[in-house]
Amino acid sequence: MANKKRITIKDIANELNISPAAVSKAMHNDSRISDKTKRAVKRVAKELDYQPNHLASALRKGKSNLVGVIVPKTNSNFFSSVIESMENVLNKAGYNIIITQSNESFEKECKNIDTLLFTQVDGIIASMANETVDLSHYEKIKSKGIPLVLFDRGENDLNVDYVGINDYDSSHVIVKHLVEKGCKRIAHIGGYRRTRIFNNRIRGYVDALKKHNLPIDNGLIIESSLTLEDGRREMQNLLNLQNRPDAVYVASDYAALGALQVLNENKINVPDSIRLIGFGNEPFTSLVSPSITSIAQHSKEIGRIAAETFLQHATKDILKQSLNKIILDAELIVRDSSK
Repeated sequence: MANKKRITIKDIANELNISPAAVSKAMHNDSRISDKTKRAVKRVAKELDYQPNHLASALRKGKSNLVGVIVPKTNSNFFSSVIESMENVLNKAGYNIIITQSNESFEKECKNIDTLLFTQVDGIIASMANETVDLSHYEKIKSKGIPLVLFDRGENDLNVDYVGINDYDSSHVIVKHLVEKGCKRIAHIGGYRRTRIFNNRIRGYVDALKKHNLPIDNGLIIESSLTLEDGRREMQNLLNLQNRPDAVYVASDYAALGALQVLNENKINVPDSIRLIGFGNEPFTSLVSPSITSIAQHSKEIGRIAAETFLQHATKDILKQSLNKIILDAELIVRDSSK
């Protein structure tokens, strides 16, 4: 089937035998155009199924009222909650958002950024993919003078606005809780150190062990993509050790769920034999058995602050605006898996 021809202002003008300029003015409710002509233009536009070319409009005005949002995945409650909160703030200010997901792929993240820049977005709010090491595609955003706000995952080298929780202190809170429960051999299934938040969680875990005079065993520090399958695989590897851990701190609830499945399948009593803690406070953590202790990441607050930070840039000279580094305190939600 051939593609349907895109209806333009010129088509409406030809239908009414008036100039394209008159159609444009009528659509923008110009006082120099009669009400009769305005009604006729709206009628014909509807009949012809006319859709405005927002990209062309953005190029003319230098403003699209669109904000690009990049997340690693949209099926996470954390990211969907951030997006919802962000959208509420931006919609009230007259902006719409375009949501893209990287699926943790560096290549896809680069394509998303190119697409958003082509669409003439007024700003980009992003959380980086796990694979991202080269930051040149983010530098491209900065070089064009487009406001860039990072949340949850971001790199200090970019020197841009950032909103997230205190990942380093979160690990201290988790280790302290486990030590108070009598744990002495705590494993950590984490993300890759190349990503700032996961590096901070690993550093916090190691320093917390030192603080409580517990030995550092590199065999208990695991880096992964933190998928459910990673959690299953790494938990099984830990169970295969001659000297098993008595607690496992997992830097993602999805991987923690995988770990819990393996523990249940092996009839390992949680928390009596092994205590388990996740990260993110996904809704399922309170529904599984036993329920999973987790860190709440204040997703709605992060979304609100990230959107408000963009709006500050949208109304001021970005080059003169001081950068915001907003770090929120984490909250440990204690459930059955660590009681």
